[in-house]
Amino acid sequence: RSVRSSSLSRETCPMLRSAGSRRARARNPPSIPPPMHPSTFELEPPGETEMARRRDDVLAKGLPWLVATAGAGGAILGYAYANHFRPRPAYRYCLEDSIYLHPRAQHQGVGRLLLTELLARCEAGGARQMLAVIGDADNAPSIGVHQALGFEPSGVLRAAGWKFGRWLDVVLMQRRLGAGENTPPA
Repeated sequence: RSVRSSSLSRETCPMLRSAGSRRARARNPPSIPPPMHPSTFELEPPGETEMARRRDDVLAKGLPWLVATAGAGGAILGYAYANHFRPRPAYRYCLEDSIYLHPRAQHQGVGRLLLTELLARCEAGGARQMLAVIGDADNAPSIGVHQALGFEPSGVLRAAGWKFGRWLDVVLMQRRLGAGENTPPA
């Protein structure tokens, strides 16, 4: 299933595809953002083999990994995926989102498009909670898009990471999916 943003022209409009599609599988997502950005706690950019391993792990769990391209078949603008918050079985209805954008795609609505579709797919798949674990408390764009889509602050892990010669906080945000905690899972 492809999703197109309606606010841009057909040529420049971001297209979303599942990484499980043949076309998306043929193109490993690059390491976006670059490792010099504090929003990722990676110290070195993961290579194509590692990214393919991560993608295959997510897809094997039946969870979504979405790729945004510039128009049909264009350059990769970013990707988003959901994974279990923790590996223990009791966490199976609680997911964590990850969104990475190429610098040229930032502040263009691509992150919102990716997150909106990711939330819809996770809810349709039976997830009840989505967590955002945002590296760097100064990451206003990520915090903002999550707030705009209904996430609420749930905590801050102070000085949880060391990068660029400074301590980085981690912002925790949470959004209920579907019935959330109001009913037992099906």
